[in-house]
Amino acid sequence: MPKGYVYILECADGSYYTGSTTDIEKRLTEHQEGKAANHTKKRLPVKLVYLEEHQRIDDTFYREKQIQGWSRAKKEALIEANFDDLPKLSECKNESHSKYMTSTPLSHQVSTNQINKRGLVAERSRSYRSNGKLLITGEYLVLDGAKALALPTTFGQELMVNPNDSGSISWQSFDENHDVWFQDKFDFKKVLHTEYISDSDVSNRLIQIFKSIHSLNPTFFNSQNGFDIITRQDFNRKWGLGTSSTLINNMANWSNINAYELLKLTFGGSGYDIACAQNNTPIVYNLADNKPMVSSCNFDPIFKDCIYFVYLNQKQNSRDAISNYRTFKGDLETYIKKVNTITNAIIESNSLEVFNTLIKKHEALISSLIKQDTVKDRLFNDFDGEVKSLGAWGGDFVLVTSKGNPEDYFKSKGYSTILKYSEIIKA
Repeated sequence: MPKGYVYILECADGSYYTGSTTDIEKRLTEHQEGKAANHTKKRLPVKLVYLEEHQRIDDTFYREKQIQGWSRAKKEALIEANFDDLPKLSECKNESHSKYMTSTPLSHQVSTNQINKRGLVAERSRSYRSNGKLLITGEYLVLDGAKALALPTTFGQELMVNPNDSGSISWQSFDENHDVWFQDKFDFKKVLHTEYISDSDVSNRLIQIFKSIHSLNPTFFNSQNGFDIITRQDFNRKWGLGTSSTLINNMANWSNINAYELLKLTFGGSGYDIACAQNNTPIVYNLADNKPMVSSCNFDPIFKDCIYFVYLNQKQNSRDAISNYRTFKGDLETYIKKVNTITNAIIESNSLEVFNTLIKKHEALISSLIKQDTVKDRLFNDFDGEVKSLGAWGGDFVLVTSKGNPEDYFKSKGYSTILKYSEIIKA
């Protein structure tokens, strides 16, 4: 688990902003450029006035929430190292914050051991992290047993759980900018034992997950339990890198159930995204007798500096493509064998030219299968390189190969999110 930093910024209007990150230099640059939190980008310039380092990122998140609940006077005492004033300045009465309060002076650099000894993090707190995913080969056909090359991403999602005895779940979800994008509170009795329906689609999805966990592990939830839960993802949830699958895997790990079973009861799918969530290296994934088969593979192309991922911001409703696939009346086994051959060849490819040839073959194969044009024919037919759809065909990210930096080309087309292979794929 990476180390993390809690920091306080003083904004141009004199207000304070408390945040956390795993890369303090990058985060400060984002704040100064107005690319971070809404609070700071409206109050530039900002100045770093306090910093703590933690050995575990989950401790960082809890510490951040603690300081955010403090009064301005108490934050200023911390900034000025007036540690003896902290206890008497404690004004936060919120239950979730008071559990992490301390009457012991803090240093500017706090270790995990110090945090635990001083009561900043409850002993029973738990944290889980899962990787995001990109499906490189085997779209659609992976549902019927084809071998697919899938890559876990450096981006992922954390789940932090602190038990209490409230009989309910208090839930907060933070985005990549450390802003809350969702929060709600769930009463166990209402959620697990009634047909309760919320006005929020996100809440209803979480209720479905809670009920599915209860069906798979009936003793996990009971009316005496309660939890404060925080989720945080370090990628834009619109990117299609696994907002749902990383959550499902984290929730399954927490509740001691099989993540693939939880996926079946909630979002469905082949399960390759769960496999990516659980692995830190490239994998080959397939279903054999409807059971997930996962094996590590040595996919580390020497030409990876020529591989990019471009976000199209065209979230696909893949209903038509899936419908065409499901009604396909040709020889599906032949397609599966061809994709398996391409997948194996891509893993072993030792030159960009070979890789490009295989990409074109794969795109043509899936195009004929689902009766849709390739994304290159549709959007980038003048591009000097190859473009391959990933997962939701034609939407989310595409894989791009180019001997030169293709940023100018794609930005001229209106696509501004271009990531290098090394920025998004785990080494």
